[in-house]
Amino acid sequence: QVQLVESGGGLVQAGGSLRFSCAASGMVFSIDAMGWYRQAPGKQRELVAVINRGGSTNYADSVKGRFTISRVSAMNWVYLQMNSLNPEDTAIYYCNAQGAIHYWGKGTLVTVSS
Repeated sequence: QVQLVESGGGLVQAGGSLRFSCAASGMVFSIDAMGWYRQAPGKQRELVAVINRGGSTNYADSVKGRFTISRVSAMNWVYLQMNSLNPEDTAIYYCNAQGAIHYWGKGTLVTVSS
């Protein structure tokens, strides 16, 4: 009942920036929070950043101070600004929406070169 469409991945040099967006469609009123997870090669999927309807945010320790998540007033469009990227940020990033169940985007690859 909720579909997520991601954009913003790509190749960037170390120290550079990228901006992701994720748009939700369908029964967006049921969404309580949205954010991104990522999975690097050989690693488990981990939470990167999340924002709820009240605007509260939470970040992985590894991205605090570098990444910023934001949203429009309706919980159907969120942005992730990623600054000071390093090769450790290389991963597939998945948009996530939390409602009665979790919804997932298809994933977008970020590659950070040295």
